[in-house]
Amino acid sequence: MTRTNNLVNTIIKGIQEKKGSNIVVADLKEIEGAITNYFVICQGNSPTQVEAIAESIGETVRKELKDKPTSAVGLGLNQWVAIDFVDVIVHVFMPEMRSFYDLEHLWADAKLTHLTDID
Repeated sequence: MTRTNNLVNTIIKGIQEKKGSNIVVADLKEIEGAITNYFVICQGNSPTQVEAIAESIGETVRKELKDKPTSAVGLGLNQWVAIDFVDVIVHVFMPEMRSFYDLEHLWADAKLTHLTDID
């Protein structure tokens, strides 16, 4: 497994730890001009949950991979938090913001993998 695939799986683990839902992994590697290799997109049902998911992602990646994001924006407002790990950018949304920006369809050529929510 590559370092990037390992990072994606660890990010997903961090999301699931806080019951993040509607997880989608967009593979952007084949898309010319893409700013990263993968988007991992998910949502929380409240600003508090969005913040908890974002913190869980950072903590899980730090503990398991000894890595950290280059930046995180949107914390404090917790409507849309973007976490940049260079090869992977994570987007944690409130449902309304996710619908509005519709990132999954913005990258129509990307290979999308939809994960089943865990209880």
